Amino acid sequence: MSSRRLLVVDDDDGVRLQISRFFTGGGYEVAEAGSVREAVEVFRASRPDVGILDYALPDGDGLALLVQLRELDPDVPMVILTAHGSIDLAVQAIKEGAEQFFTKPVELRGLEVIVQRLLSNQRMRLVNAAGRKREARRAVDPFRGQSAAIRRLAQQAERVASSRVPVLVLGETGTGKGVLARWLHETGARREEAFVDLNCAGLSRDLLESELFGHQKGAFTGAVTAKPGLLETAHRGTLFLDEIGDVDLQVQGKLLKVIEELRFRRLGDVRDREVDVRLIAATHRDLGALVREGSFREDLYYRIRTVPLPVPPLREREGDVVALARDLAERIAADLGRPGVRLSTDAERALLLHPWPGNIRELRNTLERAILLGSRPVIEADDLRDGLAGQVAEAPTAPSDRPRSLVAAEKAHIARVLLEESWVVPNAARVLGISRSSLYKRIKRHGIALKP
Repeated sequence: MSSRRLLVVDDDDGVRLQISRFFTGGGYEVAEAGSVREAVEVFRASRPDVGILDYALPDGDGLALLVQLRELDPDVPMVILTAHGSIDLAVQAIKEGAEQFFTKPVELRGLEVIVQRLLSNQRMRLVNAAGRKREARRAVDPFRGQSAAIRRLAQQAERVASSRVPVLVLGETGTGKGVLARWLHETGARREEAFVDLNCAGLSRDLLESELFGHQKGAFTGAVTAKPGLLETAHRGTLFLDEIGDVDLQVQGKLLKVIEELRFRRLGDVRDREVDVRLIAATHRDLGALVREGSFREDLYYRIRTVPLPVPPLREREGDVVALARDLAERIAADLGRPGVRLSTDAERALLLHPWPGNIRELRNTLERAILLGSRPVIEADDLRDGLAGQVAEAPTAPSDRPRSLVAAEKAHIARVLLEESWVVPNAARVLGISRSSLYKRIKRHGIALKP
């Protein structure tokens, strides 16, 4: 069965024939209809992948037809054609669920680009739907464990999961901010809609604007066709902006408009487009400090932190490391075709003693390496040696020399890194993956003397 089936609805035989011939010549399977009634019958019989609907029909209009067809199958994307385009009509079409709005006479090459994108999106939706159970099975529970810190986060997240207010997820690199963002989407009222994520780190202003807002044909050199942005892709769903602290100031202003007015403009466009998205942002940076430096807008800062959710680092989740490690090891082993692999008591003890500067990401990488390179059904402490960057290998000469608590292990690790970095705090903070202010607090808490 063809996966490129189109339904073309237009009461003008000449227009309908022109569109049908063009797409049939390109290898598409095209069904035609000249009225609302006929279109509904053909839709039921052919179940197309994309519908191209004229607005003016003899027994109704394209928007009324769009509503009927979406009741039959809401997953089929629709394109509205009209000879009398207006902003109000375009907005109404988008509200009713149309993916695109074209004015006549139709530029067929441009229409084909849109159809190809819609078909591609359809295939991605099918792939995502097919893999949803698998992803759910492999996903890491963001609240795995019983520590006070993680229970507090779980309570806060559950309160805001179904809200549409912006959420700011805070935490060090590797703590699972992205996992929490996806959990908020999958648990909330928008779970059936798109979850669109973008890592803003390192993106130039022009590229970030194009990715977020899209562009019109001719907006800049190389813009040979119109392109919808991620905001349009996330319509009715969730937009997750990771590392929002790296977003350019000019783009920040446009984001604020999206949050407050639910509207935006594509690059090169003169009209606003309405969009309904729930924004979740994340950062490992101190946005308050960025505001004071003038590199982050204060109004955007207060708007996105309506609900801040700080994700605790692994070293502050006392008692959770072993539970997380067991869960991850089971999942990793299953993915690698080695079900039944488990951690020994000594291996679990070694994991408890490690300070985890790389948080959950480091824990996963350590276990993955041990399972991938190991051959035994039980992971021993020695199997973790390389993954723990020497923490297991450097065994003390006497049992009393080994740090017996997470606090002692953290103090020893910070002192060791400071020594290796010649007691230069900014360098040590970078190695540890935390801010300078956070490192100074820990130095003070542990009573570590800064000395050359």
